[in-house]
Amino acid sequence: RISILEHNFEAKNNTMQSRSLTLLLAMRSASLAAGFVSPPASSISGAVGTGLSSSRTISSGSSKLNASTMKELAEKVLVNPKFPDAWPFSPEDFMRQDESDDTIFYDQPRLVYHIDDFAVGALTKYYAENFKDGDDVLDICSSWVSHYPKDFKGGSVVGLGMNEYELSQNKQLTSYDVKDLNADCVFPYDDESFDKVTCVVSVDYLNQPQKVFDEIARVLRPGGECIISMSNRCFPTKAFRIWLQTNDLEHIFIVGSFFHFSGQFDPATCEDISPNPGRSDPLFIVKAAKKSD
Repeated sequence: RISILEHNFEAKNNTMQSRSLTLLLAMRSASLAAGFVSPPASSISGAVGTGLSSSRTISSGSSKLNASTMKELAEKVLVNPKFPDAWPFSPEDFMRQDESDDTIFYDQPRLVYHIDDFAVGALTKYYAENFKDGDDVLDICSSWVSHYPKDFKGGSVVGLGMNEYELSQNKQLTSYDVKDLNADCVFPYDDESFDKVTCVVSVDYLNQPQKVFDEIARVLRPGGECIISMSNRCFPTKAFRIWLQTNDLEHIFIVGSFFHFSGQFDPATCEDISPNPGRSDPLFIVKAAKKSD
């Protein structure tokens, strides 16, 4: 009898979650769903339920689409997007389940990959095709590995992250700085210091993204690129609320909007570089260049 009651409660909770999420997406249609075809709300709500049951992973529901359809949709999200006239997000959108001091959560070193080996390989290959020797690179939300090519001969390669031990183990960095960007968004670097800024599967932890993207623009040289890589894995207690309530395609739109509302970048684009769709972690690149004029 207890198991039946638990099952009925879970079913009712999932139904309420689905209705709430469908309403949220309908209310935010102008900012989150315009300009592309989204998967059914039922697959999105199921994804959120899956994500909250795991310590690290969120399934976006994109596996319901075949690989070619998903790639086509993902790469069209930021083609002529219908952004609203003003910043559409509220402070509540960036609240987290765990609002305790982030330095506590990240105090323990985690010398592990946060995406699988196939996705890591795809990201490293992408960097190899987009980095130039001599580039000065800043890796924000950095860790013990940046996934840059082993033969990359960068200029100044700097890590900005939360855990000093992890950063000290990153052999690709020429220097690093420890800072909680959720407590203080200002980067400790001069204007126009870098050719590239990267952020690997961590944009969903930044609870003041508008300020962070302004800082990214400030430290990039004109024409320099910011490369945001995203998958469907995260620590859900530290990811901001609207990320958990939306799917892969909407994540692309959200990050594209961060570039857009900064006003300092050329239009953002998306590339789906998922290595084995449906069989390994998905991987999406959203990037934009700082305006040259």
